Amino acid sequence: MLASHAYIKLVPSSEKEIISTDEVKELFHYFKEITLKTGTQVDWKYNEAAFPYEIKEKPEGKGKWFYLHSDHDRYHAILLGVDKETVREEDGSERNQTYIQITLPDSATFGDKGKANEFCRFLAKKLKGELHLFNGRIMYFYPRK
Repeated sequence: MLASHAYIKLVPSSEKEIISTDEVKELFHYFKEITLKTGTQVDWKYNEAAFPYEIKEKPEGKGKWFYLHSDHDRYHAILLGVDKETVREEDGSERNQTYIQITLPDSATFGDKGKANEFCRFLAKKLKGELHLFNGRIMYFYPRK
């Protein structure tokens, strides 16, 4: 599988306009926690199958990116990073916009892609962001005027 990217853009009407990698990690832990509760409710070890990843971080990525690694046979890795871009508004003015980039490396499996899509939708919904999916489609989770 070729490397592919998805983006969650934090627009002015999003829950917040700036986010750090630590905050994304907190949302990851929250996501794992709610999947564990789902498993408890249905009396099944859903957490192990639902999102079988753990956070790994390299020194050179500190504060900029980290990756989710899985030892499960159907999954491998998902990379997440936070950055900013300059966006030109309709009136010609410019503003900085923070975005979360989710990358599936060349070694990613189709299982990784499914889990990455699921986690992207969760993040975009939680942050009320604009989700640019791996296939190029856009989903809007913020209140539109």
